[in-house]
Amino acid sequence: MNNLAVLPIITPLIAGIILAFFPKKLQWVRPLSKIFILINLAIAGLLIWTVFSDGTIILETGGWKAPYGIVLVADKLAAILVFTTNIVAAACAFYAPHSLTDRKERYYFYSFFFFLISGVSGAFLTGDLFNMFVFFEVLLMASYALIVLGGDKVQLRESIKYVFINLFSSMLFVTAVAFIYGAVGTVNMAQIAQRVQEADQQGILTTVGILLFFVFAVKAALFPLYYWMPHSYAVPNPVISALFGALLTKVGIYSIIRVFSLIFVHKSGMTHELFIWIAGLSMIFGVIGALSTNNIKLIIAYNIIPAIGFILMGVGVLNEYSISGSIYYLIHDMLIKASLFLLIGTVVYATGTSDLRKFSGLIHYYPFLGWLLFISGFVLAGIPPFSGFIGKLLLLKGALASREIAIVIVGLLSSLLILYSIMKIFINGFWGEKDESIKRISLKGRMAPIVVLLALSIFIGVGAEFIYPFIESVSADLLQPEIYIDAVLKE
Repeated sequence: MNNLAVLPIITPLIAGIILAFFPKKLQWVRPLSKIFILINLAIAGLLIWTVFSDGTIILETGGWKAPYGIVLVADKLAAILVFTTNIVAAACAFYAPHSLTDRKERYYFYSFFFFLISGVSGAFLTGDLFNMFVFFEVLLMASYALIVLGGDKVQLRESIKYVFINLFSSMLFVTAVAFIYGAVGTVNMAQIAQRVQEADQQGILTTVGILLFFVFAVKAALFPLYYWMPHSYAVPNPVISALFGALLTKVGIYSIIRVFSLIFVHKSGMTHELFIWIAGLSMIFGVIGALSTNNIKLIIAYNIIPAIGFILMGVGVLNEYSISGSIYYLIHDMLIKASLFLLIGTVVYATGTSDLRKFSGLIHYYPFLGWLLFISGFVLAGIPPFSGFIGKLLLLKGALASREIAIVIVGLLSSLLILYSIMKIFINGFWGEKDESIKRISLKGRMAPIVVLLALSIFIGVGAEFIYPFIESVSADLLQPEIYIDAVLKE
């Protein structure tokens, strides 16, 4: 069963290679892509079942024992995120043929789509820092191709910024990996965690920790390093925006959770207080960005930033409630962001514009779409009993237990503003007088993926009594790094 740890990486990689041989045969490529992603979703489902039933899965590739060989580690956190990734990917695969033009699909969309999923899954499952860098590069190279798909001028402009920022952060990432190897003599995360406590070069290790946080903060779009993200995520096709918004920033925040709950725990007083400040500022500036624009795509893109702030807040507080809240909120945000990007893409398709000032009364033509947006706003903002509420309740409970009153106030206020930013779209775009210039068109094929993602997001809130024990066990493992270390090094 150890091979289960590599299948979520290998399956989409093989799928992408196969589909690259006949990109123009859309009558074959479309059904095959759906079959491949459903197979990968089933594999991810089996992985999560096995991990929670039997414990962490360790795959030592090539038969080389850890820490000498390449190690894949499917613990509870990685398994949950790989499964959620494939849920989002499956929804996007079914939405894509109705959103992309034939021309865009033929430019290897499905191959790059699967390469992206392979890279994201690899980043979650890898057990060493260097291979985390490698998988970051795999997903980034796929994202470079996807962001320019179609070749519009605005896409090319934003892609230049996106590529340069990520190349710079990747250069810093590999530099940090080299420094940490020089200091402790390994890149295996379990062995690094073991040796960091005993190393004499604490100054270098602290510097490396700060450097790694900077790298991951860029990729997670945290304050003040988020400036590259909103427009870059808003300009591609909605299905690509959904993949980026739901997955790419989450790889960055996952890396922070993994590294700073496992490796750099020796000076948590200093680093975690910094995390709380950055989390609060990310919430504030993210909602300011969302409220400052009338571009409905940008409203959703800016709302990624406060969500990442909430997740980082839990890492900063670092107790059982807050870590549980971060994991809960991370899963919730992956689902609801994908749903919202697809939903807003459908609104743009129906109206022909993303400018909120240019349409109104849409609910007269698309009532179901309007009420989906209304409910999505409540889910995103954390109104009871939805999933956002469960995650935020745990986060705020953890913060209150640690007497972090300021971040609690910022979190509550930003939640209200997040709700307002989505309700602004509903009130101005859907409510109001009937706009006779709008012509009703078919949305066939677009609604089902949105409904499935939204329903799942609602379920993890309404069904919290069933979901929470699993999240609690993930949190307990993260707060005891020796569990991860012992599983990998078999001590």
